[in-house]
Amino acid sequence: MQRSTMGVGPRLRSARLARGVSIEEASRDTRIRADVLQALEDEDFERLLGDVYVRGCLRSYSNYLGLPPDALVSRYARHSADPEPVPRAVLPPTAPAVGARRRRDNHRLWVMIAATVLALAAAFGVLSTREAAPPPASLPTSAPLLGPPTDGILVAVLAERDVEVTVRIDAAPPETFSLRPGESRSFEARSTITIRLDRGASARITVDGRDYGSPGRPRRPWRKTFSYQTGAQTPPPAR
Repeated sequence: MQRSTMGVGPRLRSARLARGVSIEEASRDTRIRADVLQALEDEDFERLLGDVYVRGCLRSYSNYLGLPPDALVSRYARHSADPEPVPRAVLPPTAPAVGARRRRDNHRLWVMIAATVLALAAAFGVLSTREAAPPPASLPTSAPLLGPPTDGILVAVLAERDVEVTVRIDAAPPETFSLRPGESRSFEARSTITIRLDRGASARITVDGRDYGSPGRPRRPWRKTFSYQTGAQTPPPAR
């Protein structure tokens, strides 16, 4: 497949840098080799072991970074169609010498052996857990400043206290999550995202990389709707 600029790699790199995690630390946590993670961030998918392997690593890495894996895998799938193979010219058969035929057969045998060894080495390198692990990564104490998606809006919530977060994405039914101090979630939508905290001043809100701090008043609910086209809307009165 050809080199792409589909926006998957920059989203992964932005999320990792926002968490303050190095490639080596992410490799230790996800058990995916560092050069494979670097290839995902560079969108250099030709270096990896096929489409199925790319999708699996992309889904695992997205989950680790708190990004929606289905959205990133779908974006990759839209741009990963292989080009049609170029037909080879058909040459008239010739009668090769016996010695030349043996040399070609030996050459093919060595190529097959080398390819098999490289494939096994790459597979065991990804699955091995015996490599020395770097020290544990320390997660940030501020909301992850994720870059804005190219065709929607991204909101990140980082809990500073125990809080219940209710999220409505576009026209989907609301969902409620319980977060403890230090836990974070990110949400992506095409047009609007409504965030409600059961207690104000209990979580940091980041919208498309812009830090809104810890909005609201303690012991009072806080709610606000953010829009991809019109920006943040005025929050309705808390109930």
